[in-house]
Amino acid sequence: MTMKFMKIDSLIGPLSIIRNEKGICSIEFCHVAESAEFEHDAQDALLKQAAEQLLQYFKRERQSFDLPLDLKGTSFQEAVWQALASIPFGETRSYQDIAIVCGSPKAVRAVGQANKRNPMPILIPCHRVIGKNKSMTGYAGQEIDKKVRLLQLEGVL
Repeated sequence: MTMKFMKIDSLIGPLSIIRNEKGICSIEFCHVAESAEFEHDAQDALLKQAAEQLLQYFKRERQSFDLPLDLKGTSFQEAVWQALASIPFGETRSYQDIAIVCGSPKAVRAVGQANKRNPMPILIPCHRVIGKNKSMTGYAGQEIDKKVRLLQLEGVL
C-alpha cells in the first residue's frame, strides 16, 4: 500500500504527516515529496484530523493527542516511546528517568538513541526529555532549536 501524507506549516517549520492503513506512522520535519511510496492526500480524514490536532497544539489549544498510531521499533524502543507518551504537557524528564521507567537504569544512551529514532515527534513528545542537569541535549539529531521552541510553547522554558 502506498502511504498517504499531508503537509502543514508549523511553529517549528514544515511538517509532513504520514499514514499507512493502520494509522499515523511518521511525522517528518520537512515536506515529503510525492513518489511511488508516498501519495499526497489533503482530503484523507485521518491526516486532516492529525493536522488539526497538531495545529491546535501549536496554538496552545490542545495538550495531548487522540490518534491511531502505528509504531514500529524494537521492544526497547517501543517501551521508551510509551514512557515518552506518558510525560505530561509542560513537564520534562531526564534520559535517566526514562531509562528507570523502562527497567534499565543504566541504559541512558540507549534511551537517547530510541528518542532519536522516535518516528512521531510531538505526538510522542521526545522534546520533553532533557539532560539530567536540565541541559537541552539532542533532538531530531541536532535540531535543539525545535526542542526549545516546543518547550517554550508548553511553558517549560
